[in-house]
Amino acid sequence: MGWLCLSVLLTVLVSAWAGRSDAPRGVAVGFVFDPKATCDPPCEHAGVCIRNNTCFCSRGYEGETCQYANCFPKCKNGGVCLRPGKCRCSPGFGGRYCHKVTCDGGCWNGGECTAVNGVAKCICPSSWAGTKCQEAICPQGCRNGGICVSPGICSCPDGWLGGACHTAVCHQSCLNGGKCVAPNKCRCRPPYSGARCEEKKKSH
Repeated sequence: MGWLCLSVLLTVLVSAWAGRSDAPRGVAVGFVFDPKATCDPPCEHAGVCIRNNTCFCSRGYEGETCQYANCFPKCKNGGVCLRPGKCRCSPGFGGRYCHKVTCDGGCWNGGECTAVNGVAKCICPSSWAGTKCQEAICPQGCRNGGICVSPGICSCPDGWLGGACHTAVCHQSCLNGGKCVAPNKCRCRPPYSGARCEEKKKSH
């Protein structure tokens, strides 16, 4: 009588489990149940010991002792299944199954967050660079201490002008064909000299 009750109970349990599983309904689960079976180490996560050292795992667990959680769909991008349906995601990924790519701090200036070789990375438009696409690119470069502040636009220090901060500024113009070569510094043509090329050398 005890064997019959246990067999019926297990059939009910297996039917209930099969009804909740992803297996097609009506499929017979073939195993022999031994009510005196012992499992060492014991079955985990509500698994049932059906034969010596053989566990029948509850839904969502697998392994010899039902020790491993099983996520369906599987955790993506290096995520680890903590418990059924719950993934622990690698840095840079999120969502229930680690399927969403998330760049820490986001991507700026039109950058797009995507996975590159399993690592979340900002893919920047051609005029921006940096880990978050925060650095503007000035193809012409910024000279004389200038800083690129926007694509193709340099912020120049005092005394310099131009798209690449390449033009020196002399507050008083250079005379007699002299050229401003640095802030307030003239390069003079012979025979002229002086701060503004205003002095002419006397010939002997």
